[in-house]
Amino acid sequence: MFHRHILSLAVVGSLSAVAAETSAFPEPYDSEKGKNPPMTAAASAKSIQVPDGFHVTVVASEPDVRQPVAMAFDLRGRLWVAENYTYAESGVNFATNLMDRVLILEDADGDGRAERRKVFWDQAQILTSIEPVPGGIYVLCPPRLLFISDANRDDVPDGPPQVVLDGFTTTTGNRHTFANGLKWGPDGWLWGRIGISSGAKIGLPGAPESDRVEMRGGIWRFHPKRGVVEGVSHGTTNPWGLDWNEVGEPFFINTVIGHLWHAVSGAHLERMHGNDVLPRAYALIPQIADHFHFDTGAGWTKSRPSAEGVAASGSDGLGGGHAHAALMIYQGTNWPASYRGGLFTWNLHGRRANRERLERLGSGYVGRHEPDLFHTGDPWFRGIEMLQGPEGAVYLADWSDTGECHEHDGVHRSSGRIHRIHFGTPPPVMIPDIEGASMEQLEQWILDPNEWTSRAALKVLATRSEDPERWESSTRLRATFQREKSGPRALRVLWALNALGTWTPDWMLSRTGDDDEHVRSWAVRLLADQFAVNPDAAAARSTLAADVQERVFQRWERMAAKDASGLVRLYLASALQRMPAERRAAVARALAARSEDAGDRTLGLMLWYGIEPLGRVAAGSLRSVAESSAHPVVRRFVARRLAEDVSTGSPELARLLAWAREASEQARVDLLAGMTDALRGTRRAPEPKGWAALGALIRAGSNEALKAMARDLDVVFGDGRAVGELRKLVEDGSADAGARRSALRALLDAKVPDLGPLLRRLADDGSLRAAALVGLVEVSDPEALEKVLSRYQWLGIEERPSVIVAMIARAETSRALLEAMLAGRIQRTDLTAFHAGQIARLGDASLTGLLEKVWGTVRTTPSEKRQRIEALRRDLGPAVVAKAQLGRGRQLFVQACAGCHRLYGEGGEVGPDLTGSGRADLGYLLENIVDPGAVVAAEQRLSVVTLKDGRVVSGLLRDANERTLTVVNPGERLTVSRADVVKVETMPDSAMPEGLLDSLPAVDVRDLMGYLMHPRQVPLPK
Repeated sequence: MFHRHILSLAVVGSLSAVAAETSAFPEPYDSEKGKNPPMTAAASAKSIQVPDGFHVTVVASEPDVRQPVAMAFDLRGRLWVAENYTYAESGVNFATNLMDRVLILEDADGDGRAERRKVFWDQAQILTSIEPVPGGIYVLCPPRLLFISDANRDDVPDGPPQVVLDGFTTTTGNRHTFANGLKWGPDGWLWGRIGISSGAKIGLPGAPESDRVEMRGGIWRFHPKRGVVEGVSHGTTNPWGLDWNEVGEPFFINTVIGHLWHAVSGAHLERMHGNDVLPRAYALIPQIADHFHFDTGAGWTKSRPSAEGVAASGSDGLGGGHAHAALMIYQGTNWPASYRGGLFTWNLHGRRANRERLERLGSGYVGRHEPDLFHTGDPWFRGIEMLQGPEGAVYLADWSDTGECHEHDGVHRSSGRIHRIHFGTPPPVMIPDIEGASMEQLEQWILDPNEWTSRAALKVLATRSEDPERWESSTRLRATFQREKSGPRALRVLWALNALGTWTPDWMLSRTGDDDEHVRSWAVRLLADQFAVNPDAAAARSTLAADVQERVFQRWERMAAKDASGLVRLYLASALQRMPAERRAAVARALAARSEDAGDRTLGLMLWYGIEPLGRVAAGSLRSVAESSAHPVVRRFVARRLAEDVSTGSPELARLLAWAREASEQARVDLLAGMTDALRGTRRAPEPKGWAALGALIRAGSNEALKAMARDLDVVFGDGRAVGELRKLVEDGSADAGARRSALRALLDAKVPDLGPLLRRLADDGSLRAAALVGLVEVSDPEALEKVLSRYQWLGIEERPSVIVAMIARAETSRALLEAMLAGRIQRTDLTAFHAGQIARLGDASLTGLLEKVWGTVRTTPSEKRQRIEALRRDLGPAVVAKAQLGRGRQLFVQACAGCHRLYGEGGEVGPDLTGSGRADLGYLLENIVDPGAVVAAEQRLSVVTLKDGRVVSGLLRDANERTLTVVNPGERLTVSRADVVKVETMPDSAMPEGLLDSLPAVDVRDLMGYLMHPRQVPLPK
């Protein structure tokens, strides 16, 4: 059975995620206020615009189904629905006085409407996903994955739920990014998703932390028979849809940043914020779509409806907005053939189904935008799940609310709908007893052109892996494979053999030589699944015998050198993360040498993720990969990794530098770029052996960019001649301003002595004034304060934050700044809430008293914050906000917010991009501005770093490693050597400061809020 391994695991009992079985189900209530009621279900269905020949029917609606957060079909063709009532508005997060439940809906006569309804289980909380399997159902209730047995199929749980996995955190991050999306994969694993702010350390109950899988967003999978959990791909923002195409490639949908992703095992994908689980990932893989569903240059102006609900010009062409939920790759037989293989996702903002066309490109795929398929006129429609049914029709779950994931004024729990979209009149489907079918019947159904039938049969075959008849079935399946040889039908047979567990290593190794690239790639994957993920590149842990392992590695090395398919090479790169060091390096060298992949945006990074551990255990092997590599990114990252160990005198960096003397100029650029990345924030480092010879060669050449990189490294290595060259460049008023600023930064980072006179002269240089003033504060020049204060008003509005940030790092300069504000020399509004908090964290009582005169007292208790929110809500009514001077509001945003947040493509990247947030909702803005610490994701917590030179800096930690750490805050991105750090404190507070609005006059609050709520960019005041 699927759940056999969990029978010995702990029973849930009175867990916080699940209440006692005898509890009565509490009646859900609506906490949403002041909204018009939703359309009727029939009117909502009628409002869905579909192409000719398509029809929409209401499968079920309130009161029979409400708050459908997920759904799945069982093997009898019945629809199981997860109703979530505990999801609540901000400030409540989860309504623990309510319960969630699992329903079974049945359309007995095939007319598209459910006539029968059963409650299977009603004792859940934080219910996000379900997946029925033979013998029961998996239920995801973060922080736990549960299994509820129903072996006799009477739709009554056989007993209490059993805990299968735990560690899916819900309390450290935004409540709408919790773990979700259970789905059975063709590989025989149970897959799931988790958002970026709900970090997880997933494992079997009672497993130590060392045996758990850390996730900070992405896709995970679990093998029920082996009891193994793995991270598939890490990153993105909030995945909320996953499916496989006809050749078994997994794709998932995402919100806020790029929407479409290829879930390759071992991939590290771009994130909205925070650090990846791989500390030395160095760079992350972007989305695969060649487009966005919003205008990234002009913000959401052309892609989202206005605050009044009016669609913006061009919205249809772009796709409707950034928020996506549900993903389905249609592989049924009801819709016309032209739709088969199309990828569909529900666009929340655009209230439509986006359509993507998947095409092979390089080592993977690209998603191209096709015309959107469905549109709904129901303003309450919140599509959250999209499934192909047994008859080939498509089922849509509608959460039915006016909010989305940001419920700030309550939740409308009394509504919810499920619609069916079908073409023509689907014939009634008589679903046989798939679970009780013979092996021969299952073998036939595996090949059924309707993907629903094939997947159902594959699920059942996974329960027959100990059936004596499996060997006869395997013989027939292998004969079928020989007839098919390639294409989706051959792959289905391959998956069936895998489900039965009857393929042999020799047979699968033979498949790596087949003509079909998808068969070969799946052979690599299924062989790789026999090896545990090996983050330390230690001895392989495998189900295969040692001699078989060696044959697999040898075959992979030959494929890496010879296989013509980029997709196969991609999965070989993925398999690196399961190999021991010596075999990993051999396969990686062969892959890295393939010049046709040099420009591939995925393969080079996957190679790096696979070889990164070699820096710890086999640095010589790591270097050898770089020397054989045609990938610039591999050369750069290997050089970076080896240069991080420069202080230990590692011989491998010297060997790499010696190789570089004979290498191409591009290879030298890559190596120096990597070394520069590694030594950023380092004042002094020992000169590696071989640097002098390579530096002389570079200086004799004509590549000015390469010379500049060499000069900056010379400074770090203590070359006085290089310091003189930098000084000369800084003082050359005719040189490029960017180059001069970079040279000045290099001098400051190296802490070159006696820079004061130079900086004072540069304070009157328009191109370098801001950088010079920051430098004067950093070096504690005796004349710094007066020079800074006298030149401050000469700075542009965008230059001032960097100077403020430099001044608030020390008590004496903070005092001078505050006194200048009291004297009127500097505007008080230039001091933001973040700056005020930083000054307070210096811990000087007299300075804090001075701060209160300038800034005021920040409210700290929840009740005070709530009172402030309600007062602002009353004061900022529609009539008041309508009078806002929007240009002035934009100016205030630049001063107070743009150091961290982007809006319409402008601003910082410390905090989330506000362009697509729910900022048209005054309540949303006030909740986040007045009480930013209500829910704090781990990666958004404030860190306070005390340095040996007396500075105290605070912000978000980024790219921390053994040698350096980077602090990002409004106004600076500071990389410092750990040798210069006295201590690092991570606070429970959000990096978003409190009190942002408290220092502003009421008219400024009005203008700022009016600008933030406005749907379009406005000009700055003249």
